[in-house]
Amino acid sequence: MKVLHVPFCYYPDPVGGTEVYVASLAQAQAADGWHVAVAAPGDENRKYSHEGIDVHRYRISSQVGLREIYGAGDSEAARNFLDILERARPDVVHLHASSPGVSIRVAQAVRPKGVPVFFTYHTPAVTCVRGTLLRWGREACDGEMLARRCSRCLLHGRGMPMAASWVLGSLPEAVGGAVGTFGLDGRLWTALRSTELVGLLRSTLRQMLLHETDHVFAVCDWVRDVLIANGVPPEKITLSRQGVPSSVTFARQSQAPAREGQPIRFAFLGRLNAAKGVRILVDAFAMRPEMKASLDIFGVVQDAEAEAMRGWLLEQTKSDGRIRLRAPLGSAEVIERLRSYDALLVPSQALETGPLVVYEAFAAGIPVVGSALGGIAELVRDNENGILVTSPSVSAWADAMARLAGNSGVLGKLKAAPKPFRTAAAAASEVSAVYMKVLADYRERVTAYSVA
Repeated sequence: MKVLHVPFCYYPDPVGGTEVYVASLAQAQAADGWHVAVAAPGDENRKYSHEGIDVHRYRISSQVGLREIYGAGDSEAARNFLDILERARPDVVHLHASSPGVSIRVAQAVRPKGVPVFFTYHTPAVTCVRGTLLRWGREACDGEMLARRCSRCLLHGRGMPMAASWVLGSLPEAVGGAVGTFGLDGRLWTALRSTELVGLLRSTLRQMLLHETDHVFAVCDWVRDVLIANGVPPEKITLSRQGVPSSVTFARQSQAPAREGQPIRFAFLGRLNAAKGVRILVDAFAMRPEMKASLDIFGVVQDAEAEAMRGWLLEQTKSDGRIRLRAPLGSAEVIERLRSYDALLVPSQALETGPLVVYEAFAAGIPVVGSALGGIAELVRDNENGILVTSPSVSAWADAMARLAGNSGVLGKLKAAPKPFRTAAAAASEVSAVYMKVLADYRERVTAYSVA
């Protein structure tokens, strides 16, 4: 049996948690006897191998219009993906992104082949145009896509005052459609089209999830709730959480006590963008110059925003020697490297679907200090295996870190607590079982059709 995974990007490009998960899932499925390959958007059409897995990159267009971004996606990317589909001839196609390059056009290219399509919801940006699933940037949203409500929140998230967001985000969708016919560029013209574009995204995504995919995987509880809120039948959803590479299954969890009188060692791993919250950590350190602690930032740079953030961080490290900017870690070295730290900091300012790094910290035996949001709050038990920070304020994070830095007893308790984690092998077993069930249903329908 052959499976083709389709993420947003892939190695050797800078990757995030989704791609780490896909790579681990692919390796685990290959170990179970599946023939696994990956197809991902890129700058050019090419094929190579990464850690024994065939990787097909398909070229995306350098220019994609707003209606393609919010709607059907990049037609050039879909055509190039179809070429890969013809060559690879998979039995299963598993999509791991919703983007112009991994779009409904890609799913529709698969359907005529009689191959089932699966989709995993990895980030809130799948259904949230703001990208965080925090309404007005403050509180968790129920996730139902409503054109006017989402448009207002989107405009506010892009810097527009709330009053203006309400006005422009209340325009009929037809107004945006009329503006779009003139082909005018600029922030104001795009703002006038917000309800049209959000409505287009909503209808396209519903078509994708309800009619162009055969099954949907949710990697945490809140994702399942959001999918149901947007009309996906519960029986079409499987909850299957992420897992760390199976090679750590027999590794001993670190139970080393905190070092009395020594600075506490914090680590941050993740993309350098506003939603990951690394700026909050740096500001919290500045607020507590007396705190005996160090912070190593293993930041992933994927775009211009991240590059700008990296430059800012480099300036901060010059004025605070406790903070160091490190090169990103390879997925195979994360857990072993985390064993040398006292706690992992996860200050996300968006609803995370895992994140995988929490499982990695638990596999390393260290506690997590994380935002009390989304998947973090589903995994971290406050004051048991970590600390949940209920406020996004800098002072709240400064207090949480100072609490650990100033009390070795609290840190020792958190480090000694059991920290359950999943492996990629467990995730692969669940996912592959769903594949087989859907494939069996396919065969049953084909047989029934043939007999009729």
